[in-house]
Amino acid sequence: MTADELVALFDLSPAGEDRFTGHSPHNGWKRVYGGQVLAQALVAAERTVAGRDPHSLHAYFLLGGDPREPIVFEVERLRDGRSFATRRVVARQKGAAIFVMTASFHEQESGLDHAAPMPAAPPPDECPDPLKAAEILDGPARFRMKGMLDTTWPIEFRPTDLGRYAPDARPETRQSFWTRIGERLPDNPALHRAALVYLSDMTLLDAALRPHGMTIYDHRLQVASLDHALWFHRPCRADEWLLYAQDTPNASGATGLVRGLLYTQDGTLAASVAQEGLLRRRRDL
Repeated sequence: MTADELVALFDLSPAGEDRFTGHSPHNGWKRVYGGQVLAQALVAAERTVAGRDPHSLHAYFLLGGDPREPIVFEVERLRDGRSFATRRVVARQKGAAIFVMTASFHEQESGLDHAAPMPAAPPPDECPDPLKAAEILDGPARFRMKGMLDTTWPIEFRPTDLGRYAPDARPETRQSFWTRIGERLPDNPALHRAALVYLSDMTLLDAALRPHGMTIYDHRLQVASLDHALWFHRPCRADEWLLYAQDTPNASGATGLVRGLLYTQDGTLAASVAQEGLLRRRRDL
């Protein structure tokens, strides 16, 4: 998928009052990518709000979406206050709800300002290009890297630690990598917000598996995103490198929790993310 196709993906069609229709790319996937539904739902919500930018969203994935079917986004205007507005978005396919999201919008205003410092990481130009990394790695590690290449475009990434993909990788509760949309996007802040949400869903649950020496490509597991939350802190471009620092504080009861911080190259904290996912050992093996 090219950057132009990504922009087209976010260009929802009107389908009635506060209703919009979105489509999925023809990429051969069996389920709709969660980041796509998140981004399209945000686009739908933003179209019903004037003069305010989103500052947070909280979503639940209810059913796996069918990429062959259009998605209808229904927006409910819950509140329009003096400085905040709240929207609820339900995504449906064939009449069934597959996704629900609440988004809050806020007028720009000044206030206290602080941010957690960006963790130490080599700059992106010193991190291996995944194509070269796939050549460097051997065996299962090469398969894992190639699997990411095959499923992430137009999201580009550069791992800060290639050892993460080795079979004998040391269990860690933290990981980080550089990420961006791999082609230049138009200068539209709303488009960059949607693209940031789009890429924020990638690799999170993989972090929850790292302490167990596993990845999302492990055939012994059933892995699925359950919910997703994102807070916009400061503007950024989604087509410029962002350090995605992730940690997993918990896994229990067949679920895993992951937190993420997205930093620009100059150390500005652009957004915070949290996601819980299903990490179930398959019973049919």
